[in-house]
Amino acid sequence: MKISKICCIGAGYVGGPTMAVIAKMNPNIQVTIVDINQERIDAWNDEDVSKLPIYEPGLAEIVAETRGKNLHFSTEIDKAIDESEMIFISVNTPTKTYGKGKGMAADLKYVELCARNIADVAKSDKIVVEKSTLPVRTAQAIKSILHNTGSDVKFDILSNPEFLAEGTAIQDLLNPDRVLIGGESEEAIEALANIYGSWVPQDQILRTNVWSSELSKLTANAFLAQRISSINAISELCERTEADVSEVARAIGMDSRIGSKFLNASIGFGGSCFQKDILNLVYIARSYGLNEVADYWEQVIILNDHQKRRFSDNLISTLYNTVSGKKIAMLGWAFKKDTNDTRESAAIYVADHLLNEQANIAVYDPKVPSKKVYSDLDYLQTRSQEENKDLVETFDNPYDAVKDAHAIAIMTEWDEFKTYDWKKIFELMKKPAFIFDGRNILNKDKMTEIGFEYSSIGK
Repeated sequence: MKISKICCIGAGYVGGPTMAVIAKMNPNIQVTIVDINQERIDAWNDEDVSKLPIYEPGLAEIVAETRGKNLHFSTEIDKAIDESEMIFISVNTPTKTYGKGKGMAADLKYVELCARNIADVAKSDKIVVEKSTLPVRTAQAIKSILHNTGSDVKFDILSNPEFLAEGTAIQDLLNPDRVLIGGESEEAIEALANIYGSWVPQDQILRTNVWSSELSKLTANAFLAQRISSINAISELCERTEADVSEVARAIGMDSRIGSKFLNASIGFGGSCFQKDILNLVYIARSYGLNEVADYWEQVIILNDHQKRRFSDNLISTLYNTVSGKKIAMLGWAFKKDTNDTRESAAIYVADHLLNEQANIAVYDPKVPSKKVYSDLDYLQTRSQEENKDLVETFDNPYDAVKDAHAIAIMTEWDEFKTYDWKKIFELMKKPAFIFDGRNILNKDKMTEIGFEYSSIGK
């Protein structure tokens, strides 16, 4: 089957970059990204590509190159569904906050709404591609909805999980380790494989059944998150035994069986996928009565939460067991560098803990807007919006953020933090001036030479 028109439902962190790259590499295919959020679509259509709703290195250039030619952003969802031969579902699948599976299972209401919308609108045969991170057997639910419409329209369901790391998403798309396509229809699988094949070698395009594809996505994220929690567990041991976690990580990373990636000790992992996917895995295992399997993977989350709490507890105890009325400058709010995504960012939970201890928080992040900082804290519902506004102040300049601060907490590993005039920062702060380096990005000897009381993870 030759595809000439693609529709992607969902203009978020997955849909936007993925479709932009597909459009760039397939100029003969018209790609339309649709979303119900008018403000978001307007941002994607903004003439100034620096104002796109998502920050990813390289994304703005690709959008500028393809937008208006074969890449389009619209709120006309029904029109795009009707005209396309292939539809990607790339909507949010948050962890349930209610009912059965609360706190663990994926909330599939947005996926189901998409499937029902496609079923209502489609008048011709469609290939429907799961792009959102979804639990195993979701394709079966989509298939059930689409195949019971009472119409003669034929729907082929494919699972095509994304393996993108925010901050490097464009490079991950342009040079993927592998592309995974799960499905039953060989014709549908090959139609999607041909689209990726315009730039990805065919031997890197894996074809599986739907269930293997869905489970592979959850498992990949679980294994990566497990490595982070593993090295963070060792970081606590290092602090008690005078070992250096970076030296330990380097030593074990040189073992070819282990490898060096995802062995940087830190304040813990964040982002939209790691925690959600592991909780999903835990929920699935428990639903089949596999309690030992569930307990094993749940421990990865427990240790990650412990690492965040340990960081804030250490900060409080070092500041003479009280941060009440003290100004803590937090450098970084995004969950990692080179993205403006803050979902499950460690900064949110550390700030919340410090606010419970009546600290005053000053936040600077080069890419996260002020309103996002407040909405992240308000979402926790720990205190009123007014209290958050009173206790938290955001800044556009790092030197303003650190002025008169008792301590600095480095929450995101932005490269620019390494280039600051730290002597100037020391002069601006209250003394003794403390740095709590949650990402181990600064040089301890240089910081102590300037005069800082410096502490990091696992050293």
